Amino acid sequence: MKVDSTVKKETLFIAAWSGVLSLLMQAVFLVIGYWSIPVLLGNLWGLISAVANFFFMGLGVQKAVGQSEEDARTTIKLSHTLRNMFVLIMAVVGIVVPFFNTWTVIIPLFFPRIAIFIRSLRKDK
Repeated sequence: MKVDSTVKKETLFIAAWSGVLSLLMQAVFLVIGYWSIPVLLGNLWGLISAVANFFFMGLGVQKAVGQSEEDARTTIKLSHTLRNMFVLIMAVVGIVVPFFNTWTVIIPLFFPRIAIFIRSLRKDK
């Protein structure tokens, strides 16, 4: 399946804002004196998980657009289930593996929602 330009554009938007928020989180850990390599690695793991989840959502919606209503509903439900399983597995791995900081694995999973909220504040919609 060819990735639609809208999916690419939106994923890049989410990746960019999530990257900015990740840098901000790294700065906070540095300022409070808790920065370490596990903090950096956990942040990267969580960031990759969050952006990949958003990208897979975009692919699911792209696939559903050309389908009948019932097929689209099934596609979206399956996409949602598989993405939730993906995020859960990535989070558990990030928590269990000792060279990841647990907080920096979990916090980036919320960055796409923050990026979407930031986009909603723009006046030039």
